[in-house]
Amino acid sequence: MRWRRLAALLSVLAAASLAPASSANARVAPASTRQGTGVLTQSTATESGSPIEDQGSNYNYRSYITHVVPKAPGLDLEVLEFADRILLRNHTGRTVTIYGYYGEPYARVQADGTAEENVRSPAVYLNTTFYANVNKIPPGANPNAPPKWVVIDRTGQFEWHDHRIHYTSPAIPPVVKDKSKRTLVFDWEVPISVGARKGAIHGQLYWVPENSKAPTGAIVAFVAIIALALIFVLVVRRHRGYDASRDGETAW
Repeated sequence: MRWRRLAALLSVLAAASLAPASSANARVAPASTRQGTGVLTQSTATESGSPIEDQGSNYNYRSYITHVVPKAPGLDLEVLEFADRILLRNHTGRTVTIYGYYGEPYARVQADGTAEENVRSPAVYLNTTFYANVNKIPPGANPNAPPKWVVIDRTGQFEWHDHRIHYTSPAIPPVVKDKSKRTLVFDWEVPISVGARKGAIHGQLYWVPENSKAPTGAIVAFVAIIALALIFVLVVRRHRGYDASRDGETAW
């Protein structure tokens, strides 16, 4: 039974990573959007509530949150480190639950700010490694068992690594035909509920070429302009000082 569960989980993760991108949805997702009073942003912050042992997120991937269902004022979400983790802040006045890879309750942030993990969810252990090491799952983890909640924080937020928002292989995705072009890898969703209302965090994962970084030429040009402006200011001031000294000598 345990091996069947592990095989099923691997198939779920593989399907998420290898799902082809739909050309109809191949649009550029915004780096930052706002829905109601909930904030959806892309960030490169390095804070981490659940350390990742073999972090593999790199600059070539960007995971963007496109929208969240249901709309809930006070629910704030961020993608951290390009495509590595999600940070959820709950100020909705209701319990927000995140569901794992089998649809089981994985974590929740209650209305009073208490963040908890269900230690019987396989996601608790799979999310400690970037490529979902199934050997990390202990025998007691069972998605069908009643949740066993353990408090991990009381700040009203929860941060976790989610394999549904990144590519679970070090290889280049097959959908990326030209590494120099920005490419939609796949659409993703992470099931959640806000109070009794079920929904999901929806997003997209993109392959981003190296040349999409801030161009070196533009940076050099900007620095050169600033340097020239400073030199110009110094020359003008020196010239004015020289003229003032000559006027003083003439008056004398």
